[in-house]
Amino acid sequence: MSEHRRKSPQPQGGGRAAARRAGQQSSGRRAAPTHNAAAGSDATPQGEERPYGGRAAARRAAQRSGGRRRGADPGAGGAGHGGRGGGRRGAGGGRGHGSGGDGHPGKKRFIDYPRGGRSGFRRWVPSWKLVTGTFIFFFAVLLGAVGIGLWLVQVPTAQAASQTQKNVYYWADGKQMVVSGGGDLNRQIVPLSKIPKSMQNAVISAENASFYDDSGVDPMGIARAVVNMARGGATQSGSTITQQFVKNTYLDQSQTLTRKVKELFISIKVGATKDKDYILGSYLNTAYYGRGAYGCQAAARAYYDRDCSALTPSQSAFLASTLNGPNLYDPNGGYGAAATKEANTKRAKQRWEWILRREVAVHRLSRTEAQEWIGKGFPMPQDPKVATNKQGQIGYLTDLADNYIIANTGISKSKLDKGGYQIHTTFDRKKISELTRAVEKVTKENIKPKQREEDKYVQFGGASVEPKTGKILAIYGGKNALEHYRNNADYTGVQVGSTFKPFVMAAAMTNGVRDPKGTREQPDSERTLVSPSSVYNGDNKVTLRDYDGTVWHDKDGKEWHQRNDGDEDKGPISLRTAMQYSVNTPFIQLGMDVGTDKVRDAALAAGLSKEQLASITPTFSLGTSAPSAIRLAGAYATFAASGEQADPYSVERVEDKNGPVYDHKQDAQLKRAFDSNVANNVTGVLENVVEHGTGTSAKIGRPAAGKTGTTDENKSAWFSGYTPQLSTAIGMWRVNDQAKSQKFLSMRGVGGQKTIHGASFPAEIWADYMRGALQGKPVKDFPAATPIGEKVFGEDASPSPTQTTEKPSESPSESPSESPSESPSESPSGSPTPTGTCDPLDFDCNDNGGNQNGGQNGGQNGGPGGPTTSPTSDPPGGPGGIFGGPTGARRED
Repeated sequence: MSEHRRKSPQPQGGGRAAARRAGQQSSGRRAAPTHNAAAGSDATPQGEERPYGGRAAARRAAQRSGGRRRGADPGAGGAGHGGRGGGRRGAGGGRGHGSGGDGHPGKKRFIDYPRGGRSGFRRWVPSWKLVTGTFIFFFAVLLGAVGIGLWLVQVPTAQAASQTQKNVYYWADGKQMVVSGGGDLNRQIVPLSKIPKSMQNAVISAENASFYDDSGVDPMGIARAVVNMARGGATQSGSTITQQFVKNTYLDQSQTLTRKVKELFISIKVGATKDKDYILGSYLNTAYYGRGAYGCQAAARAYYDRDCSALTPSQSAFLASTLNGPNLYDPNGGYGAAATKEANTKRAKQRWEWILRREVAVHRLSRTEAQEWIGKGFPMPQDPKVATNKQGQIGYLTDLADNYIIANTGISKSKLDKGGYQIHTTFDRKKISELTRAVEKVTKENIKPKQREEDKYVQFGGASVEPKTGKILAIYGGKNALEHYRNNADYTGVQVGSTFKPFVMAAAMTNGVRDPKGTREQPDSERTLVSPSSVYNGDNKVTLRDYDGTVWHDKDGKEWHQRNDGDEDKGPISLRTAMQYSVNTPFIQLGMDVGTDKVRDAALAAGLSKEQLASITPTFSLGTSAPSAIRLAGAYATFAASGEQADPYSVERVEDKNGPVYDHKQDAQLKRAFDSNVANNVTGVLENVVEHGTGTSAKIGRPAAGKTGTTDENKSAWFSGYTPQLSTAIGMWRVNDQAKSQKFLSMRGVGGQKTIHGASFPAEIWADYMRGALQGKPVKDFPAATPIGEKVFGEDASPSPTQTTEKPSESPSESPSESPSESPSESPSGSPTPTGTCDPLDFDCNDNGGNQNGGQNGGQNGGPGGPTTSPTSDPPGGPGGIFGGPTGARRED
């Protein structure tokens, strides 16, 4: 072979070192063979050709192939260049540098889990670093979440239900009557200062002994509740007083995880921002104690009928036990098979004793005192009563008190409806019971609507007022406030008839009659005061005259001839006797002589309400007005009090949680209406009515004065009377109060009687009630009357044409020589005539039996007629309650 084509092989230059470098550069990749590699593995180094490009090319080739075949054994290169020895060395280099996974582990993971470099179960066991880091991480997250939650959460506005309260009404003796108004929950909020320490200590000891020291939450208690609910177990509430306060005040009563979380956050906030005493007081006022009672005040009344301020430590311990579940701790029993009286009583006793001992354990009660209360035995509560029951007379009583409050105290209806007031009334429990019993007795014995059509729709109304104070002690508003809604003791539109005549008499003795030759503007000083012995014409259908003697004509120019009851002629008769038998003609003429405006003034002075008086016509003097039973009794009380008048009232004082807001000022209410002798003379005349006249059925075995009253067509009947201690008015009428168009109906035939008069059922009820109401009270006489006024002779009653007045006799009034006999004899004319009933001053007396039945007020011969007692389509309504204004009208802020 030519020399220029073939050269002798060159040494590799470096031997083993070169081989190592090649192996390193190839990173385990086998070196590329030369073009003589196929010559055989037994070729000697001298026979090899030098790789093209030399060492630099080999390095570049190795670098290019390193990424593709990293980790390949570079011993192949050794085999190509160094024979066996090189191969071994190359193989050794591969083993030393080719293992990328073990020799160079790579970048470490942030969370080494599952753990690298571990096998089997050790691979899944976390390291202590991982455990610690995880705990710290989640704790930081939780702490941050709580912080954000507390920053974001706001204490919500208290729920309306937690703030609503009832109004509590009390009898005159301080006992609770009823709770009413202010929403559905029986609650009365009281300040913590009025909640005894014994109650506070009992609740804290039983519910949350660390209350004043803790932060307001119990995380473990919350956790237990959450776990229990998650397992489907019984629901649990927050365990601290703060948590329970939050639940009652700001949240609903649901038992959900969401509500629990809210409770936790709000409780922490409340615990950090609210005073502990505020939280405790609020909790005690919102917690449920059973028997429909929310708050310790309502609970104290429900279980022991006393204010919570009067609770003993023993009673407080029992009430605290009811917070654990009133259905299971009320000794009266609860709902469910497990809540029997026996089981509940046993549980209650055990819990009560435990609480007393618990108070000792937490240093809130001495051991000696606890043992003393335990030794006295379990404080058994009273049987439950329906605190909000307004049936019977209760609804009428509360409505009457509400109307008085709205009209007189500055408390508007809207405020009153929100509740929270303690209302102390004037109502006497015993007298209310006696009046109800008396009405029900007469009703049961005489009124039988299933047997007689005439007995349907019969109604009674009544009221009893204390003289000199105006206290309304008793009323009868109807058979049931839940069935008959209108209060019959208040304004009804029922006319009172002849019970109005005493006001005519009082006006005549106060203002006097006008001089027939004088003027209408004649001053009172020039008038002639009238004595009860004055004489007037008592005949039937006497021509009515004005004070100056001229015939009175109505607006149509017709004369007026007033009727007497039964169309009886009585002839000249003294006013005393005319009142005794309720003769109409003398009093309608007396009213004209005095002036019906003066009669109106006397009625107002006595205490009647202007809104309840009729318009001024001649029959005004005969009782066309319709004052309420309360007002009529109050006006008669003015006579009983010798002329001192006090407006009837039903509320002594009103309090809220902050103290008194109204107190009745009795001294400011009492005023002089009549001269005492005027009032005492009226009383003397009315005593004669009870002793010898139409009111004999009202005798009660002690001094009493009164007057019967009956209206035209027998549509109403009254008896109003008094003793020195008590004044009472009883009315009776017929009206279908459920009818769309109401009107008063005649009472003829009611109770099987031909007619109904004030002397019948009303007087019977009055006497029965007064005997019971005054039982045990001392018998008192009325003050003696002294002579008053002059003996006036009215038109057609003068003894001679020139004599019209006469000086009064020694006695203040004339009386019949004898009282009417029990069984009147028959006169020649066939009309019954009581023997010896003519007044000595009744010249030419032709007594046809008197007027035992009260006067009727109808007119005759085209005159204006008597009072109308048939209401319009909105009747028994009109001028509203005893406080004026339309019925139902109430002052608002």
